[in-house]
Amino acid sequence: MLAGSAAILLLVLGLLSAALLRRPAIPEAETGGRVWFWGFGLGFPLVTLAALTLYGLVIGERLLPRDAPDLATVEAEARQWAWTFTYPDAPGLATDGVLHIPAGRPVDVRITSRDVIHSFWVPRLAGKLDAIPGHVNILRIEAPAAGTFAGQSAEFSGEGYLGHVFTVQAHDPAAWARFLAGGTP
Repeated sequence: MLAGSAAILLLVLGLLSAALLRRPAIPEAETGGRVWFWGFGLGFPLVTLAALTLYGLVIGERLLPRDAPDLATVEAEARQWAWTFTYPDAPGLATDGVLHIPAGRPVDVRITSRDVIHSFWVPRLAGKLDAIPGHVNILRIEAPAAGTFAGQSAEFSGEGYLGHVFTVQAHDPAAWARFLAGGTP
């Protein structure tokens, strides 16, 4: 998407430069202006934007929360200025500030808030999604391998929001089973 946007920007800047630096048009040369207008002024941006839209739809479709045979679900509740995570597969298990997930499997994070609007964001795993009081939003994330990922609330929710961070710990299958069994990986 960045490459497509950069191509459109360069084209527009090139056309702007050509328009500012060109000599006054002679009547016979006006047909060449139509090629520039229709071909590069409309055709190129429309084709590029259509391709970017298609690309975005395909990528977005992969991120939708859908049923999967190995799907894991966790619940995230935001409050000023902390996150609490619960695990439906292990009733009674809750963690503060650390979200545990299985690596290599899709995970639906059911996000809500206790007080004000927050944003749940793990930049290396998925985009942002708002945590809204009284409403549950579902974000699909998947860690490619076991490891630790930084997460944060990216919404201004009052003084101290910069410290509203959490960690995502992705576990291999054995460590995930141990975590669900006893709360420690």
